[in-house]
Amino acid sequence: SVTDPNMPQPPTITNQSPKDYIIDPRENIVIHCDAKGTPHPSFSWTRNGTHFDTDKDPNVSLKPESGTLVVDISRVKAEQYEGTYQCTARNIHGTAISSNIVVRQSRSPLWSKEKIQDIVVPEGVSLVLPCEPPTGLPPPILFWMDNFQKLPQSKRVSQSLNGDFYFSNVLQEDSRNDYICYARFTHTQTIQQKQPIKVKVLNSKSDFEAPAGAREPTFLVPSGSSSFKTVLRGHTLEMECIAEGLPTPEISWTKVSGDLPSGRASEMNYNKTLRILDVSESDAGEYRCTARNELGSARHSIHVSVTAAPYWIRGAPRNLVLAPGENGVLTCRASGTPKPTVTWTMNGVPIENSPKDPSRRVEDDTIIFTDIQSGSSAVYQCNISNVHGYLLSNAFVNVLSEPPRVLTPSNQVNQVIRNHRALIDCSAFGSPIPVITWFKGSRASTLDGDPYILHENGTLEVPNAQARDSGRYTCVARNTLGTYENHVSLEVKEPTRILKQPDYKVIQRGRPVVFECKVKHDPTLLPTMTWLKDKGELPDDERFIVDSDSLTINDVTENDAGVYTCIMNTTLDHDSASARLTVVEAAPTPAVVYERPDPPSDLELTDQKKRSVQLTWTPGNDHNSPIQKFLIQYEDSLHHRGHWHNLTEVPGTKTTAHLKLSPYVHYTFRVLALNGVGFSHPSYHSRVYKTDGAAPDENPTGVQGFGTEHNNLVISWKPLTGLQANGPGLHYKVMWRQKAPGSDWTVVTVANNSKFVVSGTPTFSPYELKVQAVNDYGPGPDPPIAHGRSGEDLPIAAPENVRVNVLNSTLAEVHWDPVPFDLIRGHLKGYKVYYWRKHSLHKHNPDHMEQDILTFSGNHTRGMLPGLHPFSLYSFNVRVFNGKGEGPASHSQQFKTPQGVPGPPTSLIVTNPNLDSLTLEWRPPHDHNGHITGYTLKYQPVNNSNDLGPVEELALAANETSVTLLNLKYSTRYKFYLNAKTVTGAGPAATQEAITSLDEGKLSDTEIVPLSVTVPPAGEGEEEWRKELVNGSQNVMLKGLKGGLSYRVRLVTSGHHDRPLRSEELVVTLPAVASRQVDIATQGWFIGLMCAIALLILILLIICFIQRNKGGKYPVKEKEDAHTDPEFQPMKDDDCTFGEYSDNEDHKPLKGSRTPSNGTVKREDSDDSLVDYGEGGDGQFNEDGSFIGQYSGKSASRDTAEGHESSEAPSPVNAMNSLNSFV
Repeated sequence: SVTDPNMPQPPTITNQSPKDYIIDPRENIVIHCDAKGTPHPSFSWTRNGTHFDTDKDPNVSLKPESGTLVVDISRVKAEQYEGTYQCTARNIHGTAISSNIVVRQSRSPLWSKEKIQDIVVPEGVSLVLPCEPPTGLPPPILFWMDNFQKLPQSKRVSQSLNGDFYFSNVLQEDSRNDYICYARFTHTQTIQQKQPIKVKVLNSKSDFEAPAGAREPTFLVPSGSSSFKTVLRGHTLEMECIAEGLPTPEISWTKVSGDLPSGRASEMNYNKTLRILDVSESDAGEYRCTARNELGSARHSIHVSVTAAPYWIRGAPRNLVLAPGENGVLTCRASGTPKPTVTWTMNGVPIENSPKDPSRRVEDDTIIFTDIQSGSSAVYQCNISNVHGYLLSNAFVNVLSEPPRVLTPSNQVNQVIRNHRALIDCSAFGSPIPVITWFKGSRASTLDGDPYILHENGTLEVPNAQARDSGRYTCVARNTLGTYENHVSLEVKEPTRILKQPDYKVIQRGRPVVFECKVKHDPTLLPTMTWLKDKGELPDDERFIVDSDSLTINDVTENDAGVYTCIMNTTLDHDSASARLTVVEAAPTPAVVYERPDPPSDLELTDQKKRSVQLTWTPGNDHNSPIQKFLIQYEDSLHHRGHWHNLTEVPGTKTTAHLKLSPYVHYTFRVLALNGVGFSHPSYHSRVYKTDGAAPDENPTGVQGFGTEHNNLVISWKPLTGLQANGPGLHYKVMWRQKAPGSDWTVVTVANNSKFVVSGTPTFSPYELKVQAVNDYGPGPDPPIAHGRSGEDLPIAAPENVRVNVLNSTLAEVHWDPVPFDLIRGHLKGYKVYYWRKHSLHKHNPDHMEQDILTFSGNHTRGMLPGLHPFSLYSFNVRVFNGKGEGPASHSQQFKTPQGVPGPPTSLIVTNPNLDSLTLEWRPPHDHNGHITGYTLKYQPVNNSNDLGPVEELALAANETSVTLLNLKYSTRYKFYLNAKTVTGAGPAATQEAITSLDEGKLSDTEIVPLSVTVPPAGEGEEEWRKELVNGSQNVMLKGLKGGLSYRVRLVTSGHHDRPLRSEELVVTLPAVASRQVDIATQGWFIGLMCAIALLILILLIICFIQRNKGGKYPVKEKEDAHTDPEFQPMKDDDCTFGEYSDNEDHKPLKGSRTPSNGTVKREDSDDSLVDYGEGGDGQFNEDGSFIGQYSGKSASRDTAEGHESSEAPSPVNAMNSLNSFV
């Protein structure tokens, strides 16, 4: 609405910070709040619901003439000012408030320090690398890199929505030392990184690890066969399915209950993620992702539900400017899921606590003002909220008594191009709202019909401005307090047109070229000519010369080839044309030039008749491209001067056309030719050919009748065009009568309009309608009869004989008798059943009064009420509705739903697990759905292969909430199912799993003894049992066994009071080893080789000692006496001697090593470190048989800790034939 800035006006918030305002802790906090009003409003703030005195806080200030809050954080921390802020703007006419602005500082925390273990996996298995980023504000953007670049992703390797890195199956190439998850915090522009993760994929050849076999897909995420997801309307929905399998599975998506939304749904991350933008209620339903490879497939269903924060249906409420005694309405209409609540405040105070106003009535989301009086100006706040958010809107009611005033500057000049739309403004203000009337020149008549259009804001539109529309216009604003006039002028200018366009040129290199561009424009407008090359500026080159109507390029080069465009601009319009320049090498034979054809000439009209004429012409030069067709155009100088319209086309081989014409048109014709290059310029126009007027050949179409009020009939139609009028004085004869025997036609004449309103009609009565076109030459043909009805009114009767039939605990059927047609008073749209649950019949459940509505379209007499709560009391009524609205409600009735099956127990937990017993505790179901009669407990064991054992069942009383199960199997996993029962039956079960555990710390031994009579030798008696500690695990590998022998195996558990418990014995026979697999350590040649190597080393040591004694520099004996426990130093490469044990060198590290602060030599990470080969023994043979001395610098503590470990590695034969595991 138009307002005068000098008039009194309540405040209006014009700018505020977002509701969720995240700030940068490094910058000053600025919370915006700007408002306008007359007088200018003052501002105040609340923080966390209490008044915030900005004057007493030295760090806080308000911007001048604004409510914007600025906090200087140079002396304080930004987190001290986190909280919920609200701005208030007030003047003497009212108070406006901002939304609640929650201020929080952004956070970009570091990853917690952690030691990440290396990951070693066999080839082919699936793998998940967790990211687990720190919680930031706002949440960070996650990505994976190595030390140099982002990690590549594929359908096999990808990053999930939560940042974890998934491998459907790993390959050798996935081995890497630096898998790093990065978190980028956009608000502070910082990046944090997780500790690198090392992944090693075992090689089947070098690591003796068999790769994982081919397998059908299973989902890594999400888990289970189905899941549920809730998304807000308008947000983005992202669902992901990541599967493992070998070969790598392919992922596909479908919507079970329909098609994926076109244009908003996209599959990303190699089809593993389905994204739907701008979610609406129609996107709810079941989605299914399918993972498939050549061995099989897996499916997962995601059930999506859509909820909605409040959103406007018809926009926020609009400000009202009313005069005393006027009526008005503030409407605050919004929707959401769940249905939002509406609250009103006036000047920031709840409306029920505000001063009473007899002119104001609040009805839910609407405030109605009747006969408003001065002093009722105020700002009203509408707050619509549900669990997902809220909408807050300010709208003022300004009660003023002001005479009209036109705000558009006086004597303003409006300029427009001919044949374009002209808009002449008349912005007026007044209270009551003034009525705008337009006049032109001498004010002979108002400008309120064809060809003028008067807009609601007072603007006058001239749809197709012509020179005759130029002149002085007067707008008059009137209300009950006075009149105001304003004068403006309209100038219609000639359009800018390019008369001669630049031509296509083919020019030899080194020669000049000229592009012509001759333009016609209105002489009162200032033109500007611009040339472009390939849509960019011309090169800065003196070879390019721009004149007023041409472009010259001297000494053309290959770089000059391209498209040249001339653009003529004026202050009101522009025109442009383009031509291509092709540069060729100089050649003795000129290239063939193809150009557009020359325009046709010598247009002549023959065989002239009332409704037709024959046009002939002479074709122009086709310029080496044959003419394909001719286009005939015409101009109607009587109705649309300056507008050329396409009339017909003829083949390029013809030079005549027989043209069908319309009456009362002043025709001028022209012809254009088309060849392979393009259209020619238009020919010179023919002479004018005028056709005589005639009565209309047709009547208006689209005749229809409807009512906008209960006592009127609006007859509308599609008017005829100027060509269809066939003559001057076009008007319409509108006829109507009630559809009843003996009714007479009523006739009125309507001009310059396309509708007529009949008042005083009976409600929703049928009518017959006719509209006939008439001009100065007579009426058109007899029009056909159309049918319509007058306006609807609300139904006046409620459905009778309403009854209900309860079918089961969740479904009821409502019946009613139809309302008589004459009492509906409109188009029957259907019936609505309002029903609500008053309360549950269970004594523990509170009352529920939320109302539901079911709509049954059409002439239904019954309807189903699904989704009822069992064991509840319901009330309902039925209403009929038409196009106007709903009728009265039937008498409310009640019904009860019977008992149903209860819901699952609220919780089921396992406590006190022992060796052969445990206790189950539970809580009753949240939804009783009747009287609980008892519980049923079923349980069964589950073995290591997830196979289920026999089911045990136990009936429990209704008042029990725990049970202890005795005599269970030791260390066995059990699965439990507990459900509640009513008289109707058992409800769904709550499930839980638990393992019976050893109640005291047990130690398990595995004892084995060989059965063979040859080993040990006969006569020594039975071999003693050997023991291997198991420590509570469920499998163990026994090493050092010999092939070809049989062993007895048994498990021994030290039970209560140290009495051993033994299992049954298991006989295991190891296969015999082929003769070629010989223990290398027992071969003579190998023993001899080792002896030779030892002898050579001894000789080398003797030579070194002799050389050292000759030098006399290294008294070894003295050093041995001075050091009671010297460390053995390595030999030096340069003199083949051992290092000297001097005091200043005792604690020096080995060459190339690092020395920690405690003086001990730490083990390096290199795979070739000598420490890796010395596991606490004095020495051993490595893989190639060479001897390695103990050169490692282990500390004494390490030697002690590891001294009891065996340094003997198992032989290859024993390793190949070792027993993997016993159950």
